[in-house]
Amino acid sequence: MDLHDKEILPGDILPVVIIGNGPSGICLSYLLSGYTPYLSPEASHPNPLLHSKLAEQPHLSLLEQDLEYLCEGLEGRSSNPVAVLFDSLLLPDSDFGFDHTSPLEWRYEPERAIPHLVLGKGPPGGAWHAMEGSMLTLSLANWMELPGLKLKDWMRDKRRNVRNDRATPAEIASYYQHYVSQMSLEQNFACGTLVTSVTRQPSSQEGSPPCWRVTGLQRREGEALGDGSTLSEEVPFSVLARNVVLATGTHDIPARLGVQGESLPFVCHSFWDLEAAISRGELDQSSDPVLVVGAGLTAADAVLATHHLNTPVYHAFRRSVTDPELIFNQLPKLLYPEYHKVHQMMTQQQHQHNNSQQDHTQNLHRSTPSSSSSLPRYPGYLSFPHHRVVEFRPDRKCVLESDAGQRTVVQVSKALVLIGAHPNLSFLDNNGRSLGMNPEEPISCRRNPIEVDPFTNRVIAANGPGMYAMGPLVGENFVRFLKGGALAIASDLAKRQKEEAERGEGEISIDRLMDKCVDRQVTTRAEPEVYLVDV
Repeated sequence: MDLHDKEILPGDILPVVIIGNGPSGICLSYLLSGYTPYLSPEASHPNPLLHSKLAEQPHLSLLEQDLEYLCEGLEGRSSNPVAVLFDSLLLPDSDFGFDHTSPLEWRYEPERAIPHLVLGKGPPGGAWHAMEGSMLTLSLANWMELPGLKLKDWMRDKRRNVRNDRATPAEIASYYQHYVSQMSLEQNFACGTLVTSVTRQPSSQEGSPPCWRVTGLQRREGEALGDGSTLSEEVPFSVLARNVVLATGTHDIPARLGVQGESLPFVCHSFWDLEAAISRGELDQSSDPVLVVGAGLTAADAVLATHHLNTPVYHAFRRSVTDPELIFNQLPKLLYPEYHKVHQMMTQQQHQHNNSQQDHTQNLHRSTPSSSSSLPRYPGYLSFPHHRVVEFRPDRKCVLESDAGQRTVVQVSKALVLIGAHPNLSFLDNNGRSLGMNPEEPISCRRNPIEVDPFTNRVIAANGPGMYAMGPLVGENFVRFLKGGALAIASDLAKRQKEEAERGEGEISIDRLMDKCVDRQVTTRAEPEVYLVDV
């Protein structure tokens, strides 16, 4: 969908622009397109209190009900109350292994649709298209699905059995892309777009209300060349919106340690760098060890991939292996055997300090594990709990320091710093820092998410009304829970639209919007006042 195909006349404002086309943006687009959840007359919910609340006004859709009232008394694995509510309705008692039928029925009510535009750098699915394609996802397959299309049914059509009830990132990315097509949402999506600025626009002299201006560039394929390649260009666009939803995710900018030597060529910050080195044949059992820094799932994937090659691995991380906040201590062993194996390695083969500073240039296979066994259970692996990196040296030596101040020098072939990532909010003033729980720190999913109202997802510190945030930006890492943010936003927008309509201040309708659009094929690179996708 090209943004340059339609131009809005000055003064027209689009009701909603969603920045980010991952599962957060896709789910919100579904709800804004007229797909509406109701309590099914024949259904029941295993939570009798929640069911009785829903049954009080069965004629109302979930979008029209009092979400705060419905959330009272519910408990779940998310700190977001609406996320717990929606998850409980979509997957009742799934945490206990049950496969109850959802009490919700979905009705397509196009009269409820709110015109919107979804902007994304790549195809629908967001960061899932850039994830490693063969490893299994952390979540169960049905936890990854979006409303209206069962993931297992879709995968069954692909003639593949879901191994261990989990899917691969490549399959999930394909599912999300298919979902947009299956639900006829494509007309709302503009892919290949890079948002460069989101600013607040004051009221105009003509009487138009304050709004948001979203500007950026859209990549556009040009004419084909003789060698089969095509020329591409970046066309500027600008859109006025009554409401803006931040749904970019947090995988854009890898987090860094901030230590000396971190920019040396052998130090990498992406799992894909490891994959590239493997594909080039740079790593094998004769290589110097690979240092993996971090104790999250991406770091665990790097340990598994490297260990599979029989390449030695040093694994350094700040936490204790028994820390309850460590992700491995929160995963059921039967469902996640590969991560349980990594946790066993971290626990059973720990580095032991014998003096104040050691130089680990010897063969890793002869390093001393913490267990009393004479032979290590996992040859070629050694963990460094409670350690941080002090320095990377040009000779490929890395200095590690324990909490007690003891230092160890290790010789490596590569170092992988996999300690999370930060969102790219460069289109906001000061990278959006003022929107976080702590305005002095950069936005981070775990440490400093964007502060929002828990029942509407409105951004608390926005410099004007009509800004929302959802997904990892507000601390929701799992797809099963980010759907709650979509419900909160869609519900708030629907209620605001109803209130404004009653006051005679309704949004411009999609029919009026298109009547006022002027078809125009862009033939120059000159930037028009406002462009809009053909919705």
